[in-house]
Amino acid sequence: MFGSSSSSWKGSSSVAALATARLMNRDIRANGTSFPPRPTWLCLLMTLALLQLMAVFGEAFRVKEATFLSPKFVLNPGSVADKYYHDIDFPRGHIALKSFTAEVVDEEGNPVSLKETYLHHWVVDRYYQRKDAKLADNDSGMEISGPERVVVRNGGICQNLGQYFGLGSETRRTETFVPDPYGIEVGNQEEIPDGYEERWFLNVHAIDTRGVEDGLGCTECRCDLYNVTQDQYGRPLAPGYKGGLYCCYDHTQCRLMEGFRGTGRGLYLRYTVHWVDWESSILPVTIYIFDVTDNPSQKSLGPGEEHHCRIEYDVENRFDSAGDDNSYIDSKRTELVFPASGYVIYGVAHQHSGGLGSNLYGEDNRLVCSSVPTYGEGNEAGDEAGYIVGMSTCYPQFGSVKISKGEVLLLESNYSRKENHTGVMGLFYILIADELPNSESLLHLTTMADKAQMHWGLFVSACGALALVGLFLTGIAIVTKMRKEDGYQPLAL
Repeated sequence: MFGSSSSSWKGSSSVAALATARLMNRDIRANGTSFPPRPTWLCLLMTLALLQLMAVFGEAFRVKEATFLSPKFVLNPGSVADKYYHDIDFPRGHIALKSFTAEVVDEEGNPVSLKETYLHHWVVDRYYQRKDAKLADNDSGMEISGPERVVVRNGGICQNLGQYFGLGSETRRTETFVPDPYGIEVGNQEEIPDGYEERWFLNVHAIDTRGVEDGLGCTECRCDLYNVTQDQYGRPLAPGYKGGLYCCYDHTQCRLMEGFRGTGRGLYLRYTVHWVDWESSILPVTIYIFDVTDNPSQKSLGPGEEHHCRIEYDVENRFDSAGDDNSYIDSKRTELVFPASGYVIYGVAHQHSGGLGSNLYGEDNRLVCSSVPTYGEGNEAGDEAGYIVGMSTCYPQFGSVKISKGEVLLLESNYSRKENHTGVMGLFYILIADELPNSESLLHLTTMADKAQMHWGLFVSACGALALVGLFLTGIAIVTKMRKEDGYQPLAL
């Protein structure tokens, strides 16, 4: 692109290039002091400045981060792992959880495609365990209730959906961050019974689809593909049960293509937790999970209210090519009575392949939150064509969406019925705050933002000063070298 430049430009650039090359390989001595090469010295200063900036921002925003690996699980082509790991690695102390993200990786730490290992779901639950308990951890079931281990569930409303975090194939591209000044409070010693300690367990349900006869059928746990007639406890399947969790439990095998051969491989769930130390300016939020299959036994939510959350359901192919645009949509709805009162801070739905989105409405038919899936379009992990790789989330403006105690909510889950689907889900996860940020919380956030802005300004100024110093020293070095080569004595700095 410099072919049209004048010869004088070419000559000056060559001199500069030569001088720079010499400086890259020689020390510059001034008054008998030896300096490292200029670029190395400047890089060192810039690195120190960046480290200082990171420390400043870490202090300003206080968010801590840690990444862990689950115990290894091994999958062969077509096999299923449905593991429960107790006392997993997790941040300790009185903290506010800010986010939890996860993905399946291989033994080298490489993300694994959904086309090879389908992540049906992962969930993280909290429990208290007696300190002197001598219990053998297991990976085959969630047997933690009783005097030695006490499950600490979320706010409700399904008794069998007590997790704090949980996603499926959409995990890589679904936002889970809890906005400031809110957080999910855990580790409060005043709430932990005497003689107990807080712990966490993880359930990972993954299906290896390498070489299978019907990939979608395997991920939807069709019973005929697994050749299953009993559940994991040996009980006969219910009449008409075609597919779902009862047919793809741990160690089951989905049908492979004839003649396919493959090897087993070790996998992990790699999960990252963000949190901050608890302080008075943080406002706690409560987790609520709704299920479109829920059929409450009564319209009031009194003590002992039973919610029949079946978690999964089937979608039948009833597509009418001659119908209107809505003829291919299976829309399942249920009404739920909210047991508390508060402001919606966050919301997201969970659906399986074929999902078109889910909506949560208030009593006055107002939209509380809408969450729609993103389908992949490629082959890379996180963009697998035909799979749900993300769900949109709701972050309402503080105070703009409130749910009252006793309010009847309408949950709607939409699926495509262009083909049959088994074992699909229609869950909705929301975070509710009892109060809005007060002046103290807002002042704290403003102080943190101002501090970060101030330090950023200092950092930019420091970078500018370093650049000027670097240019000055480089100029002196070039002049010194040129004069020395012309017979002049070196300048003393």
